[in-house]
Amino acid sequence: MKTPFALIAFTFCVLIGHSQDVTVKTDSLQEVIINSTRIELPFKENSRTIDIITSEDIKNSASTNVADLLQQFAGVDIRRRGTAGSQADLYIRGGGFDQTLLLIDGIKMDDAQTGHHTMNAALPIEVIERIEIIKGPAARVFGQNAFTGAINIVTKKDLSNSVSVKTETGSFGQLNAGVTVGADLNNSSHIVHVDKMTSAGYRHNTDYDNSNYFVKSVFNKNKKAIEMIATFQERKFGANGFYARESATEQYEETQNSLIGFTTQFNTEKLTLKPRVYWKRNQDEYVYLRNDPTVYRNLHITNKIGAELNGSYKSKAGVTGFGIDLSKVYINSNNLGNRNRFMTTLFLEHAFKLANLDITPGIAVTYFSDFDFYAFPGIDIGLKLTDNLKAYGNIGYTYRIPTYTDLYYNDSSTIGNPNLEVEEAFAQEIGVKYFSPQFSGSFAIYNRDAKNLIDFIRPNTTDGIYRATNIAKVNTQGVEVDASYHFNLNGYKQTLALGYNFLDDNILDQNKDLSRYSLNTLKHQFTTRLSTQLLKNVSQNIIYKHAERTTGDSYNVWDASLAINLKKLEFTVTANNIFNADYIEAGFVPMPPSNLLFGLRYNFN
Repeated sequence: MKTPFALIAFTFCVLIGHSQDVTVKTDSLQEVIINSTRIELPFKENSRTIDIITSEDIKNSASTNVADLLQQFAGVDIRRRGTAGSQADLYIRGGGFDQTLLLIDGIKMDDAQTGHHTMNAALPIEVIERIEIIKGPAARVFGQNAFTGAINIVTKKDLSNSVSVKTETGSFGQLNAGVTVGADLNNSSHIVHVDKMTSAGYRHNTDYDNSNYFVKSVFNKNKKAIEMIATFQERKFGANGFYARESATEQYEETQNSLIGFTTQFNTEKLTLKPRVYWKRNQDEYVYLRNDPTVYRNLHITNKIGAELNGSYKSKAGVTGFGIDLSKVYINSNNLGNRNRFMTTLFLEHAFKLANLDITPGIAVTYFSDFDFYAFPGIDIGLKLTDNLKAYGNIGYTYRIPTYTDLYYNDSSTIGNPNLEVEEAFAQEIGVKYFSPQFSGSFAIYNRDAKNLIDFIRPNTTDGIYRATNIAKVNTQGVEVDASYHFNLNGYKQTLALGYNFLDDNILDQNKDLSRYSLNTLKHQFTTRLSTQLLKNVSQNIIYKHAERTTGDSYNVWDASLAINLKKLEFTVTANNIFNADYIEAGFVPMPPSNLLFGLRYNFN
């Protein structure tokens, strides 16, 4: 652990050394409106732990996909299998991949089959305006899948009239190409993006062929605007050791994820209403032997049809947020069966001020046709200490119903359990935030008491069959620190950002050597990013990530990027795992060795 703490000390020395020479304009981040909630609040006024990844952060991240990008933020654990985000699982603050909700422009992308497909819905970074990371109990705002947090990807509103073309090539036979088009017409605007990513793989049977299609349109924008979003992602990849066991070298998987949604908004002086309808589909085909699918094959197709009405009402007493979310889920599977579920969730919250306090109590009540009614109450409280300093705290209950995989999956080594109980937790958090044009930072302490957590457990070390089981109570405690510092050097803006998360839970005391999925959480996580510009057209980024997992595995990874801008032409070089660290993030899959990706982008606008 010497490396991260030495870097923290060095970082604060740098901050002190530069504190007298800063002439940076006000950070626009403070003016960002968090619009994934019903009560819209400026980022600075929110009383939760929320990280905002801006479009500038994305550009300076040395990342080419969302999975790699999210790894750079403390408290978020992306466990990847390979390159280009082909397969990755999303965790927040020690929760499982079924316990974190992903949203696209506020549309819930949960999958009833398994949270293992969450990152299948992640969009190309070219169409992303920002990403909102909401940490802690978020069920009263988003519903039951936001057990430990939620991530909302906010897409760009428009690109005026523009055409951008990119091409990339690099290690492991990587070949990528894409085009992004923006059209701003008299009564409508449109964004269209198409890309293709292929690779021969960095070891046997890790090749991939991935495609992304994205359309966002605003119609009738001169009167009552209607927004449409449509996405389709297809991934085909060799899955050497991805699942099953390390010796399963010939596995193969294909996934498809699609979404189409329509949203509009009605406003009066006091009342805002936002109706939305959407359809989400996910298809997952897995074969144990790539060249002989008849040996073992799973095909799962899930469809979710949803309708929402969210709103807010302003009065002298404050702002009241309310909403109703109706959805029907269907699954057709040769392993899990043909099943369906109807869900209804009612949301209610009210934000008001009392002297220097802002208080927001709220509750969500959900009905599941195959379970029961569940309520998720919670409250956020913030205390304004100065214009730039705020203390806050929040508490809340959260639940998660079992996925269809938890309930019904069945193969030679894994058995579901139709009698599983619902996961429950009570979470608390206190923290402090500071904002200024030059420096922003936050410090939070959190605690989560959970019971009935679902894991696949075997009764003893000689038994090879894992059964879905509600395990005993689990307590999770943690500390999280985030900071970013902006300074000028030679007239150019430079940024140094760091994050640290410490997490401790007692899950190892209960089922060590018997669990298939619940282990391997991040005990220590340190991230830092240095984004510099020393010349007019040249910028550099260096990213360092340290991880120590509860299993004892520890590793340090360095990434970097260089961008040269020549008016309409941009040339990039991205280097990952520069010092060739040997490490595993998920299962039995060693991550790629050091590799390079060269990119060229031309803007026709």
